[in-house]
Amino acid sequence: MPDKIRYRGRIAQIGIYFGKLVRMFIYQNDWKMLPMAALIGGLVTFAVGSSMFVTQEGTFNGCFSLTCVCIWNGFFNSIQVICRERPIIKREHRSGMHISSYVIAHMIYQLILCALQTGIILGICHMAGISFPKESLITPYSMLDFGLTMFLITYCADMMSLAISAMVKSTTTAMTVMPFVMMFQLLFSGGLIVLEGPAEKLTGFTITKWGLQSLCAQGQFNTQPQVTLWNTIWQFRSFDFNGEKPVKMITDYIRKNNMLNDFLAESGKYTANPAYVFNPENIIHCWTMILIMTVIFAVAAVVILEFIDRDKR
Repeated sequence: MPDKIRYRGRIAQIGIYFGKLVRMFIYQNDWKMLPMAALIGGLVTFAVGSSMFVTQEGTFNGCFSLTCVCIWNGFFNSIQVICRERPIIKREHRSGMHISSYVIAHMIYQLILCALQTGIILGICHMAGISFPKESLITPYSMLDFGLTMFLITYCADMMSLAISAMVKSTTTAMTVMPFVMMFQLLFSGGLIVLEGPAEKLTGFTITKWGLQSLCAQGQFNTQPQVTLWNTIWQFRSFDFNGEKPVKMITDYIRKNNMLNDFLAESGKYTANPAYVFNPENIIHCWTMILIMTVIFAVAAVVILEFIDRDKR
């Protein structure tokens, strides 16, 4: 292999390594990433699908889960692809391989894989009966908007994982590091846990923040009813105060006069999140931040591998 590519140009080498990746997809079971994406997507839609895009709670939980699925898929796509063939990369780099061509081939291959995974997840959501909002913001089709967001999240996580794979020396180390990176993405997403001070500033460096914000905005979170307040009040119906049950009286009055939907809608107005405003500027900003991180991770992978000849590991 080294002799074959010794005098090839950068573009030609991209084709050579892309072909190698395609063969690995077919003959080394890398295709298993696709059914895994379907399985994870099915589990998520089964768990949160019924209330997604119906209530604020359901929309947030669903969008957060989809964001996590996309990041999970991206991480597993490439966390081992470079470190598992590190000796080969060393040998071929000394024989004339361009690191940029090698990484670009991976980028093209992973782009296709992430697009397929995104299509599978959207297909699973459709089969599960999830009703996505019909109104679009960027493209003529709302499903395409959602698909682009999910693809960008998956691909950015993929490039982060690619950079980690270029940095570590073995697949064991890569699989050890990945859970910690995933935990960082979840804890500092800015949605799962309320953060303050320096911890809040870290959210801007996570893929989850921008992915979750984009999906919730596209899902029209701010226009949906909030049910947590009503459910909490309902638990106190039996509360007795001087022989009276004021909570029961109020809830019965609301239900008797068909005011429940109005109550839920008003509750939603008080819990609206400015970050989830349904407008094109918000989505484009989120996409831009994700794309910037994607480029940074891809460049980092190239820079790290350029020094592979100095690596004594």
